[in-house]
Amino acid sequence: MLIRFFLMLREGGLKVSITEFLTLLEVLARGLAGYSVDEFYYLARATMVKDESQFDRFDRVFAAHFEGIQDMFGEPDAEIPEDWLRREFERLLSEEEKAMVKSLGGWEQLMETLRKRLEEQKERHAGGNKWIGTGGTSPFGAYGFNPEGVRIGQDGSRHRRAAKVWDRREYRNLDDSVELGTRNLKVALRRLRRFAREGAADELDLHDTIESTARNGGLLDIRMVPERHNAVKVLLFLDVGGSMDDHVRVCEELFSAARGEFKHLEYFYFHNCVYEGVWKDNKRRHSDRTPLVDVLHKYSADYKLILVGDASMSPYEIHYPGGSVEHWNEESGAVWMRRLLETYSRAVWLNPEPRERWQYTPSIGMISELMEQRMFPLTVKGLEDGMKELS
Repeated sequence: MLIRFFLMLREGGLKVSITEFLTLLEVLARGLAGYSVDEFYYLARATMVKDESQFDRFDRVFAAHFEGIQDMFGEPDAEIPEDWLRREFERLLSEEEKAMVKSLGGWEQLMETLRKRLEEQKERHAGGNKWIGTGGTSPFGAYGFNPEGVRIGQDGSRHRRAAKVWDRREYRNLDDSVELGTRNLKVALRRLRRFAREGAADELDLHDTIESTARNGGLLDIRMVPERHNAVKVLLFLDVGGSMDDHVRVCEELFSAARGEFKHLEYFYFHNCVYEGVWKDNKRRHSDRTPLVDVLHKYSADYKLILVGDASMSPYEIHYPGGSVEHWNEESGAVWMRRLLETYSRAVWLNPEPRERWQYTPSIGMISELMEQRMFPLTVKGLEDGMKELS
């Protein structure tokens, strides 16, 4: 079974070695995964996947190979009536009472007893210590307490004591169109990297220290180097228009990941389209604005420009003076966009709106034209393509 899983991983494009597979078998033999499919999933992924960008591919292979498998010993083949697990009351046990509750004595005993209960039980039970039910000290059911039981039908963990959770989990297929989570987002941003060592020498250079010590006849010669970091410079412009309310979460994830990934990052906010002023604090956007001209003069042309917004607005906001919905702009947004792009030739626009909707909003086409078609959807694939454009 596991040999077939190993072969499927290779067929799926993951570079899994024989050594990694043997390591997985060794840790399984030592019981590290217990009897849980979830634990085996995380153990196999940690053992055989070297690059976190391959996690989605691993998930697809895992789901295809282990579809329908619940645990290594199988599940009791029975349906438990829903009303048996309905939460009506909950016993509050003292620490002394909890200490008196005994476990059944191991996995095999637990599963064998559960099978017997399923055969014998005919009705709902609550507050007891034997049958499948709720609110008691039985090893089986929900919303009770037992030092080692099977949690069935409960919404979330309470005491973190269950030996088994009888709830079906599906490992969903992930693809390039899935909205970004912070992990996927960081992986995509890492395509935009240029490492350099700058500043004070405060990090041990182990390789050079060993070589220098050897050349000195064994006399220790410690060598230091500046910290290695990503030297790419990024300007991040974030749209805070009303239509962006639906995309706050993904923009927060992008902002968080970018701040963690790029040492040289400057960010500004704008409303719908870029005009003569941008700002860093939305609470003070009317009183403390930074002239865009100052931004163009302060940050050199080697900065990479990333604009994030849905580009959904009135066409007047882009092409007409006075078209802004918040203030009177002497020059159109298109004029300021061109100035921005003339200074920063490496630029992309990331749009959180699904690509299939772009054709229904004329302003998206206008912004895309100004960006010379360098607009990408805010998805895994879109962000990867955008980072390639900036590289």
